[in-house]
Amino acid sequence: MKINFLKYIIPLFMCVAFVACSSEGEVRHLGVSPVSKLYQPNDNFDVALQASASASLYFEWEPSIVEDGGMALYEVVFDKPDGDFSDPVYIVTADNYGSQNHATITHKTLNQIAAAAGVESAEKGTLKWTVWASKGVNPVKATEERSLNVIRLAGFAEIPSELYITGDATEVGSDISKARKMKKVADGEFEIYMKLTEGKTFKFVSGTGNSPKEYSLSGEKLVEGGSTTVTKTGIYKYYVDFNVGSYSSKEVAKVNWFLNWSQKKIELEYQGLGVWGISNYTVENLTGNDNSDDRYKFRMESSDGETEWRTLINTDSKPSGNDSYFYMTEKTNVEQWTNNEVWKSPSTAGWSGQTYDVTFSLSTLSEYTHSLTIK
Repeated sequence: MKINFLKYIIPLFMCVAFVACSSEGEVRHLGVSPVSKLYQPNDNFDVALQASASASLYFEWEPSIVEDGGMALYEVVFDKPDGDFSDPVYIVTADNYGSQNHATITHKTLNQIAAAAGVESAEKGTLKWTVWASKGVNPVKATEERSLNVIRLAGFAEIPSELYITGDATEVGSDISKARKMKKVADGEFEIYMKLTEGKTFKFVSGTGNSPKEYSLSGEKLVEGGSTTVTKTGIYKYYVDFNVGSYSSKEVAKVNWFLNWSQKKIELEYQGLGVWGISNYTVENLTGNDNSDDRYKFRMESSDGETEWRTLINTDSKPSGNDSYFYMTEKTNVEQWTNNEVWKSPSTAGWSGQTYDVTFSLSTLSEYTHSLTIK
């Protein structure tokens, strides 16, 4: 049975109300009446669950009558359609630590509840729910029960807060203690750039300790367990979304440093773990505006086509002195003149005849960023 243990986090001042003494000083429990009416949602209500963190369903019921005229505590209790709530699949504490006669339950929590009740991913199933009322002990069940029909999310009921990649195919090997942490781009969404080796396998894991949950790719889906075999050695971007149980990938063929006015492309070498760079490179044979305009960006060639990497902030101005100016984001509009271009810092008399170190980093351990050093 999976229980929401928030019900135990009750402020101390409320604990005083749980017990009272008789005239002889004997401790006795105070009683509450069962909830007699459930208000919302209606019986047999249909809800298609959404992955948004803000999506929720409101539950409300008639308050109990409390023996001492004080405050009752409430829990919304869920069970399978044929259950009798003696061993519920999930319990959710009502709003405000259980003190309110209503509860706001997120769709993601309802997705976990449906999974606990045996509803398969992306399938429709029925839950039964009611309300328990108490003074903290000996809860009494409402006189009414209702059904709730849910369409589960296509993804996972339990979503890891962190994700790592490991395996012989990866740059970090199969020692799980050395698994590489992936970049979390949103709740349940992770990505990584890494070189993978043909004929070997990799998998995703929820941690680097003992017995983490493991995930792999099957067809077009992200699945629990197993491993994935690499069919071609290359540098890949993998993006996985636990909210919908899907993934995408692309093979990165080349990353170019792109001098904007001249449209000169300078290929960077892959250095490992999502980092490309070039050292002691001297720019030659640029003149006029080709040489003097300080703007540049990066272009990535992949199995999905060509994309540009430009500054994350919306600007077309010279560096502000903040590291965030050099943070990078990927754009699909590949054009010579765009916003978010980077300006060389410090500004010098042209590109030609000067030697540079350039690093373009999509490392998952920091912001996507780059550096340009004039030597």
